[in-house]
Amino acid sequence: MDDRMHTEIEGSVCGLDGCTTDSAAIQNTTGAMLDRAGDVGTRIDIVSDTICPWCYIGKRNLESALATLAAEGLHFTVHWNPFQLNPDMAKEGRDRAAYRAWKFGSAEKAKAIDARIQDAAEGAGLHFRQDLMTRTPNTIDAHRLIWFAGQHGVQDATMEIVFEAYFEQGKDVGDHAVLADCGAAAGMDRDAIVAFLASDQADQEMRAADQSAREAGVSGVPSFFLDGYSVFSGAMPPEQMAQAFRRGQQVLREQAAKAA
Repeated sequence: MDDRMHTEIEGSVCGLDGCTTDSAAIQNTTGAMLDRAGDVGTRIDIVSDTICPWCYIGKRNLESALATLAAEGLHFTVHWNPFQLNPDMAKEGRDRAAYRAWKFGSAEKAKAIDARIQDAAEGAGLHFRQDLMTRTPNTIDAHRLIWFAGQHGVQDATMEIVFEAYFEQGKDVGDHAVLADCGAAAGMDRDAIVAFLASDQADQEMRAADQSAREAGVSGVPSFFLDGYSVFSGAMPPEQMAQAFRRGQQVLREQAAKAA
């Protein structure tokens, strides 16, 4: 993909070293590719983690952007892809306060980061309950659930419910019972979810997809791709997202027309 797919990056991301509101810290991955499928310029892939606050904020901003684009007659499909902010996290997770104090250097610094995130969430109409969030979970099973939901046509709804469970209800989204409840609330059969989570199905696939995203240049999430081409990273404001996808679709369709 040529430089016409470049988008000025203004958003906020979470990476292995934590979350930031500093746009200078975001690496542009323009030109990297995920698998492409579907009509030209209509497939949005989001690389995210289920415990990434900017991913939830980014989801809400994307919904506003897509509503704007739909009013213009531009329509897209949304697909969620895994990324682990804490890939070495123990299966049972860790105490959130202790882990974040270690990760960010002090409890005070972690609280300051949380305060900035809280303000951004409120601005997006979200009500984070960080007082209820006591665990930092391992997210591989949450990513498996999101994949499973995709097989049943309810991926976006399930992602919303998992985000809500963690950020607004303080639930441990590494716990199978919590995840089964989330999937059932999205319309899937709870017993089928329980059986799926008890297996190892899609475990290696999720880890491989996480690694593929890193190899494609993703170092922070959320990262947004259009037809497999990286467009931008971060929870950009809705109007900037809309412009990025509007322009991205135009570029891809112009290139497809030239190749025809």
